[in-house]
Amino acid sequence: MGAIEAIVVSDEQDDVDDSGQALDKAPEHEDIEQGSPSESPADKERESGSSQQNDEEPLNIPDELPILPLKDTVIYPFAVQPLGVGQERSIHLIDEVMRGNRLVVLVAQKSAEIEQAGPDDIFKIGTVSRIARMIRMPDGTIQIIVQGLERVAIGEFTQEKPYLVAHVTLKPDIQEEDKETEAIKRNVVGYFQRLVALVQNLPEGVAAAALNLEEARQVVYVIATFVQMDLELRQKLLELDSVHAKLENLSDFLAHELEIFELGKKIQTSAQEEMGKVQREYLLREQLKAIQRELGEENEEQATINELRRKIDEAKMSDEALKEANRELSRLEKMPTASPEYSIIRTYLELLASLPWSKSTGEKIDVPRARQVLEQDHYDLEKIKERILEYLAVRRLKEERMAEQAQRQTEAAVDDGGERRPTEPLLSAEATRLINREPILCFIGPPGVGKTSLGQSIARALGRKFARMSLGGIRDEAEIRGHRRTYIGAMPGRIIQTLRRVETHDPVIMLDEVDKVGADWRGDPSSALLEVLDPEQNFNFRDNYLDVAFDLSRVMFIATANSLEPIPPALRDRMEILELSGYTEEQKMHIARNFLLPKQLEANGLKPEELKVDDEALRRIARDYTREAGVRNLEREIGSLCRKVAKQIAEGKVTPIHVSADQISEYLGRQRFFQEAAERIDRPGIAIGLTWTPVGGEIIFIEAASMPGKENQLILTGQLGDVMKESAIAALSYVRSHAESLGLPTNVFENQNVHIHVPAGAIPKDGPSAGVTMVTVLVSLASGRKVRSDVAMTGEITLRGKVMPIGGIKEKVLAAYRSGIRTVIMPKKNELDLMEDIPKELHNQMQFVFVTDIREVLEAALEPSGRKATRAIEAEDGHERPKRRRGEKVAAKAQVS
Repeated sequence: MGAIEAIVVSDEQDDVDDSGQALDKAPEHEDIEQGSPSESPADKERESGSSQQNDEEPLNIPDELPILPLKDTVIYPFAVQPLGVGQERSIHLIDEVMRGNRLVVLVAQKSAEIEQAGPDDIFKIGTVSRIARMIRMPDGTIQIIVQGLERVAIGEFTQEKPYLVAHVTLKPDIQEEDKETEAIKRNVVGYFQRLVALVQNLPEGVAAAALNLEEARQVVYVIATFVQMDLELRQKLLELDSVHAKLENLSDFLAHELEIFELGKKIQTSAQEEMGKVQREYLLREQLKAIQRELGEENEEQATINELRRKIDEAKMSDEALKEANRELSRLEKMPTASPEYSIIRTYLELLASLPWSKSTGEKIDVPRARQVLEQDHYDLEKIKERILEYLAVRRLKEERMAEQAQRQTEAAVDDGGERRPTEPLLSAEATRLINREPILCFIGPPGVGKTSLGQSIARALGRKFARMSLGGIRDEAEIRGHRRTYIGAMPGRIIQTLRRVETHDPVIMLDEVDKVGADWRGDPSSALLEVLDPEQNFNFRDNYLDVAFDLSRVMFIATANSLEPIPPALRDRMEILELSGYTEEQKMHIARNFLLPKQLEANGLKPEELKVDDEALRRIARDYTREAGVRNLEREIGSLCRKVAKQIAEGKVTPIHVSADQISEYLGRQRFFQEAAERIDRPGIAIGLTWTPVGGEIIFIEAASMPGKENQLILTGQLGDVMKESAIAALSYVRSHAESLGLPTNVFENQNVHIHVPAGAIPKDGPSAGVTMVTVLVSLASGRKVRSDVAMTGEITLRGKVMPIGGIKEKVLAAYRSGIRTVIMPKKNELDLMEDIPKELHNQMQFVFVTDIREVLEAALEPSGRKATRAIEAEDGHERPKRRRGEKVAAKAQVS
């Protein structure tokens, strides 16, 4: 115990002894160190302080002692602590005690806010202590050193002024001497030793001294004196009678404090290690820089900066882009590589430097070569080819004219010395924009007609690089314009990425499936395409990631779509629409012979001399195994044929293998499509109509039936749209209002429900072009005359019986031809469309009847038996028509076409 007391006194000596006087060490008490519960750890000194009581003599405490309240302080037995006394009554108390036995009861106040604590403001358990030394300070205060002796209970107060005096009773601690108490004591000592190692303001010798203490009571009070605890817990440790309970409370507190200190130490160590690592790296980098400077070498960071500067100089950017690149490069030089923004700026500069600001293919447009390439790659499509050649010819002429003008300006320009400039003539930015100010071509047509391959042929004809961008399903505007650099993982849009990939600023870029672009909360990509596809704006295109202007006017954009309707009107206005309809059977045969069969022979490892396919066999594949506007399925069937032949050759069959039309079913299986139009029209009330779809034309069967009913109801089924329903209503109204002139009963369909049905009910149908077909069906049903099975018709009907023009003529005629129908009835006003769009071979194989009135439709469509309707129509006209055979009439109409 003496060692601990000496340490405490020596620690507090500098703080207390400001006058320079030496403080005596507190006397030691061997009886306390031996652990006697009835003896105090220190005896009272005599007034001189030089004598010491015998260790065997019990502690003699008077019944009444002065009470000294303490703020936020609890004094324990065995503790030696310095105290500062400043209140007048406390100084008076110390003076009186120092003249007597030097014993005083030190007790904690309940609240530190109270200046003059009374009997109710202090706790009832305190510690009787001996004042070892007293020093008067120059400011009138007193510094004392006290030594705790024993716990006491404060009883009745006998004096309150000038200071507190009360009856006191000794309350010795109850010391349990069992194994559990010993275990807790050792645990507390272990906790305290670990805590001393973590807390810097604890004396180093305290842990070793606590380890040498034998009594559990001494361990509690000594350790509680040195650790920082709340006043409530300190007072609780003092008030508990059982030493075992004191140890348990102290153990819980030390464990909690130890966990907090260890966690704080771990965090501090981790932070220091990280800081140390950064500092080491910084020092090493600085040393490396110094070494490299001495050796005349550049470091990796400087090498990166120099490489970026070289790429920027070689990129030949625009003035705006060069200024932005130099500004960002200057920021990069001043930025540490560990900064998160360093990699963002570096990536941005690398993209800027890698873009083809001034790189082009440099090849001049050769129109004859372009024509040759188009003829090699595509069969027919004469109208499309001519428009492409016109586009290229205009561009070449504009380039030549602008070059000549620039040459004249260069020759006329002289420097200040009067000498002509030796430089080559250069086109100005405005001249370049005038050359590239051409409409954007947009190919509209069903799948498989060669829209994408046309773009590849154009690129090959121009000698430029080709890039394809599929826009189908895109819903994010950032796909076109790019992301802002403020976002993590930002990247430029597809336009800039494509240019970076092809490494030239004048490629042919095909915007495929432009009609499939969607829109949602992320924006409308089709709106972003407005700037890209506008020749008046795209020379100054700004990607959100680049944030500098990039000239897209040199890029040749070609768009493709299956349907025109889904394209927004503003975007449609910026493009020149070129429609590609489906192919005829003859065209498909030529395409299969010249393009598809050689391609599939090579794809399946066959030589041209190993497989011979007749033209009739190819024709049968196109007619009986496919029914489409394009040739994709035809190519698949030819590929299937080639695979079957490849298998036969691998099995040892002798080549060459010859495939005729009769053998097609052996290779491709049963026939899939039949010309069933004649078979389905087996009674009155059925007619064949023509319809247009985004994937080509189709034929439709329209059926009508009547049944008794007082409601005179018109029933329409088959997923008909509003316009088609209105056509049916108009057709019924016309038939009923003109029943007599049509040779029908005046009360036709009276008290009858009429049902019009269009089969393939799962497919939505709409449009006005089925009007004449519905009138024909109703007249056929009412008159009992069948509609000719080899006739299809299209046209809009009015209530006056006039036939109005419609669209999609070529697709509808091709659909009729594919279905085996050779006579088509159509409006007279569509005759020019037919002459312009339909291939010549179809004019020779089909008959076209052009009509302006529904009576002409009925005359050409209904079976010749029964002439009542015809005579009625002639009578309405007011003159008799010459009678001639049906064949002569149709032939005359075909001749007009």
